Amino acid sequence: MPSEQFRMETLEALRRSSKGQLTYCRDWSPLGENHQEWRTPEAEPETCTSSPRSKGVEVEGLIRLHEEVHKSKGREELRQRLELQEQVVKAASEEASEHLKRFDELKELKRRQEYQHLQQAIESSVREAQGQQEKLKEEHRRREKLLNRKLREAEQQRQRQEELERLRKEENQEKLRRLYSVQEETLRVNQQISLNHRQKERPAVDLSAYSNRGNQICGEVSRLVRTASERGSPTPADMASAEHMLAEMRELMSSMQQEVALAVEEKRRREEEVAAAAAAVKEKELQKQQLAQAQVPDPVKQAGRKPPQDGLQVKAEEKTMRWYQQLQRECEECVASFSGLANSKDAQVKKVKMDLQKAATIPVSQISTRAGSQLKEIFEKINSLLSGRPINSAGRSVSVTHHPQGLEFVYFKLAEKFVKQGEEEVASHHEAAFPIAVVASGIWEMHPKVGDLILAHLHKKCPYAVPFYPALKEGTPLEEYQRMLGYQVKDSTVEPQDNFLKRMSGMIRLYAAILQLQWPYRDRQGAHPHGLNNAWRWLAQMLNMEPLADVTATLLFDFLEVCGNALMKQYQVQFWKMILLIREEYFPRIEAITSSGEMGSLMRFKDFLEKCLHRKEVPLPKGFLDPSFWRL
Repeated sequence: MPSEQFRMETLEALRRSSKGQLTYCRDWSPLGENHQEWRTPEAEPETCTSSPRSKGVEVEGLIRLHEEVHKSKGREELRQRLELQEQVVKAASEEASEHLKRFDELKELKRRQEYQHLQQAIESSVREAQGQQEKLKEEHRRREKLLNRKLREAEQQRQRQEELERLRKEENQEKLRRLYSVQEETLRVNQQISLNHRQKERPAVDLSAYSNRGNQICGEVSRLVRTASERGSPTPADMASAEHMLAEMRELMSSMQQEVALAVEEKRRREEEVAAAAAAVKEKELQKQQLAQAQVPDPVKQAGRKPPQDGLQVKAEEKTMRWYQQLQRECEECVASFSGLANSKDAQVKKVKMDLQKAATIPVSQISTRAGSQLKEIFEKINSLLSGRPINSAGRSVSVTHHPQGLEFVYFKLAEKFVKQGEEEVASHHEAAFPIAVVASGIWEMHPKVGDLILAHLHKKCPYAVPFYPALKEGTPLEEYQRMLGYQVKDSTVEPQDNFLKRMSGMIRLYAAILQLQWPYRDRQGAHPHGLNNAWRWLAQMLNMEPLADVTATLLFDFLEVCGNALMKQYQVQFWKMILLIREEYFPRIEAITSSGEMGSLMRFKDFLEKCLHRKEVPLPKGFLDPSFWRL
């Protein structure tokens, strides 16, 4: 303010003046009576004499009083201003703090909003990606279905092409086989013509024209077959020509036979009376033998009868029985040797047992007539298992060394499976006997104990393979005796006779096939471990025993149909003597004990014998493994 400034200037001028240098006592009161006198600087400090107050002193006192008051007010105002300033500063600080909090809250809110936006964007992107992925998956599935459909169609097309190709090949093979059969028939008829032409006993008739024409027809058929074989398939014209030539050959044979028949008719008349008389004598002798012989139609019914008195027996030879009993003992010892493995309750041992059983039986079940290479793989697998080498079975490594009793267990199960295949597979499909038999024979040769166990199992299930007719002993239950005879008895019910004969037939056929076959890939050409000499022994012992109705005819037919050709080649004249013995002496015995309801097997056996004697040859059995089989 201007007045305040003026007063301060006045006080400053007075302070610089001479009066301002005056000494005064501060205890003087300008208003009181007891005041101290002003003093000059020259006066003594101790002396402070009273003098009358002057106006200047009062003014100075007032000035000082005013200054004090003013200072007090200034100090108060300063204090208030400081307090106000502190309040303002504090308020500003608090406001700034609040602003900072709001700013931080705003930043946090923005950060959260940005995070939320980012999360939403990510979720949206993920959803879009998932949607895109689902679309891609759907597209992939659609394309996969399309490709699978195309693949199936291609596979079906390929299969159709293969089937058509197979049918075409089969048709061509069938045509070739038909052509070969025509050639064979033509050659057979021509051979008969040649035999009749060379026959010395025939009347003097010139048959050279028939023989020459037959040779010409055979040459034409051979040329036709050779041409068709080179082409790979005969044409319909070739087939028609072959059929026409065969018909001409048959007519040629018929004409020759008629001509020969006319020529020998007179000779027959002369010999007719002698032949009729000899036949009558032979018939009477045969009837006497039939009445005298003891009939044994069924061991169950005839167990109590006495043995016949004409040389035939109902029991096997003592040597054969000792052999049979020895094999059964060896089988029992084998079972006892792996009892620890078979009866173990340990889970790990049970697993080993199941792996060994599968490894032994599954390859035998896979034997078929498909190809020789397949049989070789199966043989190598079984031989490796028996030799202690690990093999792969059902995706697992299996070896007989996994258990101390593993080898004996595999021996037993393998032999049991071979016989079971004869009982089931061969019984239903006769041609299956040969591939099973050739593998069994090869394993038998490499591991003889397997062969002994095969015989033991075979004899137990089919005692006629010994041959052996078990006798009904006193105290033996009927069901047990029926099992000894080979019948299956379940819940006191015996299987039908047809099923029984079918199983026996399968096992005899397998046995007959084993007797003549050897494994073709063996390292050394050794002797058969159970060869044709045992087939001859079996046949001789069967003919030395009383026949059984239905059983004997069936087994003889099955055995000779499978093994007859091999026996014929091996024993030649002796074999034909045996066949004549069967037809002339043994067959009437079978016929005498056969009822009218059991004639099927007998007539089948009779037809087989007649055909073999007429052709002077036992044909190769159906399913025989020729050399071409082993090249597949």
